[in-house]
Amino acid sequence: MSRSAQVTGGVLAAIGGLAIAVQGRVNGSLAASLQNGFLAALISFGGGWLVLVVAVLSRQSGRHGLLRLRDALVHRRIRWWECVGGLAGAFLVTSQGIAIATIGVAVFTVAVVVGQVVSSLVVDRRGIGPGEPKPLTVTRVLGAAVGVVAVVVAVSARFTSPGALWLAVLPLVAGLLMGWQQAVNGLVREAAGHSVATILVNFTTGTVALLVVNLVAARGVASFPSEWWLYLGGLLGIVGVGGAIVSVRFIGVLMVGLCTVCGQLIGAVLLDALAGHLALPTIIGVVLTLVSVGVAALPSGRMTR
Repeated sequence: MSRSAQVTGGVLAAIGGLAIAVQGRVNGSLAASLQNGFLAALISFGGGWLVLVVAVLSRQSGRHGLLRLRDALVHRRIRWWECVGGLAGAFLVTSQGIAIATIGVAVFTVAVVVGQVVSSLVVDRRGIGPGEPKPLTVTRVLGAAVGVVAVVVAVSARFTSPGALWLAVLPLVAGLLMGWQQAVNGLVREAAGHSVATILVNFTTGTVALLVVNLVAARGVASFPSEWWLYLGGLLGIVGVGGAIVSVRFIGVLMVGLCTVCGQLIGAVLLDALAGHLALPTIIGVVLTLVSVGVAALPSGRMTR
């Protein structure tokens, strides 16, 4: 793989991470206005899905991509559970709507980051995504451990409010699922041969899941906000998922996670600073998370069993 391709992949992943951070603020604000996190997640995913349906079905290459994916499923070159990565995205946007208004974008993002780094280690080790399995190394494991410490520090300001602290578990689980999502999305991209068609498969799965959740847990709505930017979560999600899908072919699941992290943290800190919610423990947690990312990216020997 050429150096320029690797740099391009890293930049795309970072842009996707920045979009995810902004999406978190948008979806959190929409959920607060609606007083319904589940509906906010459905609006976000559903809006992105409509855009993708038009984009894919209006182009012959997109339709052929869906046909190639169908053939791959029929001939078992790819398994059905590798096509449901959108469930992880649905969980992420739902947790955004539930947790961000309480714990802030930065704490939310730090928790997502740690889960993402840890799961990326496991996914790369198992060889779930495109490419060969990658061994565990001392630096990767050490980086993940530092990341766990970062979460504890970042949420320490919430220790006096136990009722809010548990909300950090939601983004942590979402981050764990993101590593798996990036891996299987890479497999779907290889089968379909079309990035936008792959994103559509993701959004279709997530939208269906969120529709079911909203039907089961039906809740009232305070009022639909008039601010147009609160409905951009779906477009931001397309950028976030698309950046990972395209870049995973060039730099692997772990490095996609690390580059995405950089974009997420930059966006999260800026957003919390603008909102006046940035606390010192959060800043320390973010710095530790960046350290964990850097440590995990360092070369090292394999770990012995």
